[in-house]
Amino acid sequence: MTARFADPDPAAIPIRIVAADDLDRWLAGQDEPVRDWVAANGFTAKAGEILCLPAPDMSVARVLFGWGGPKDHARGRFLFAKAAAALSPGTYALTGDLSADQREEAALGWLLAGYRFTRYAGKPQEAPRLVAPEGVDAARLEAIAAGETLTRDLINIPANDMGPAELEEIARGLADEHGGVIEVTQSEALATGFPLIHTVGRASTRAPRLIDLRWGQEGPTLTLVGKGVCFDTGGLNLKPSASMGLMKKDMGGAATVLGLAAMIMTTGAKLRLRVLIPAVENAVSGDAFRPGDILTARNGTTVEINNTDAEGRLVLADALALAAEDPADLTICMATLTGAARVAVGPDLAPFYTDDDAMALALMQAGRRVRDPLWRMPLHRPYETMIEPGIADLDNAPKGGFAGSITAALFLDRFSGPGRFVHFDIFGWNPTAAPARPVGGVGMGARAILDALPRLLPT
Repeated sequence: MTARFADPDPAAIPIRIVAADDLDRWLAGQDEPVRDWVAANGFTAKAGEILCLPAPDMSVARVLFGWGGPKDHARGRFLFAKAAAALSPGTYALTGDLSADQREEAALGWLLAGYRFTRYAGKPQEAPRLVAPEGVDAARLEAIAAGETLTRDLINIPANDMGPAELEEIARGLADEHGGVIEVTQSEALATGFPLIHTVGRASTRAPRLIDLRWGQEGPTLTLVGKGVCFDTGGLNLKPSASMGLMKKDMGGAATVLGLAAMIMTTGAKLRLRVLIPAVENAVSGDAFRPGDILTARNGTTVEINNTDAEGRLVLADALALAAEDPADLTICMATLTGAARVAVGPDLAPFYTDDDAMALALMQAGRRVRDPLWRMPLHRPYETMIEPGIADLDNAPKGGFAGSITAALFLDRFSGPGRFVHFDIFGWNPTAAPARPVGGVGMGARAILDALPRLLPT
């Protein structure tokens, strides 16, 4: 269940934000019992520190929350979410000297801190609620939190309950809820029209498909393409068990674009949205595709298969080829594509590739503003020779291991067609608990994209 803000309540318990360098000034304006209580409890306003101030009946009258200093916020996000995790159920209100962006981050962090994945164990618990701080767009933040919740849930659900059919069901539910339309291509039509998607998914007992959702009647056009590999064994180039353990998250690109689509539709953005998801399971059987095979993509490009574990770029290639047949003003590709990206930037940054400097700047600025960190990577054209094997137009897994995330982006760029294009190579998983981000599936880049869309799309 997605968290929501509490209705305005004059009885809400105020949470006072106090920066470390402002504590003495604030204390000077308080009465002696408050100063004594703060001193007795050793409250210094360090980042994330919480102190409840009692009323005469020993109920909580106020809460002090330590804001630390600028260095604390540079090293972490959603600090205020620690209050949501620590306080008892009740209704609270945020006070203190915060900028508009800080209030927005604090409010969203509180909502995201309420996320729990309880489908298989445990049950939802009553959580503290926050009155929306003054000046924030509460409905928009609730829509963002709901989209992030959808993304997290889809990634966290194991593959036995989240295959291509279940991914389709989620997309259909979004279309029905928001008045969109959906078309799904399977079976012979998939084999004929989307040969790479079909080839990657044909070894599984769970039928592959191409999900095509459209929404909106006016405005600029935006196409989101998300990798929907619901589980990746690696195919005949079988992954070792240590690498296969998290492969339920290999549909994190699809989960992210569906979460982003939900945000866009709920907020009523004036645009025409298309969501394309190649949904497959990369399995092993007598019908699995092989190393050395040469496949022909939807657009006629031939691809030599040098590793069946580099399947994500194959299914995305067919989806991007379809998108290029009806070019959008902006096409965004989201995929949990390469381990090379994780080696380069770790799990917390969402690297992206584009030749468009203005778009890259807008995305980076948005990521900083909404605390959804992105990092631009080089779409280095001289490396294109690495994906040109000679025996076919493209190689899906160049030998040598150098620049793996870059060569994957260059591969996808060959299918993107005209128009503005950006590719995200995300992780989709939070390996270490942090404020507002428990261990497990997590959205990456969606909030930054949503914030940047007015500057990325024509008016």
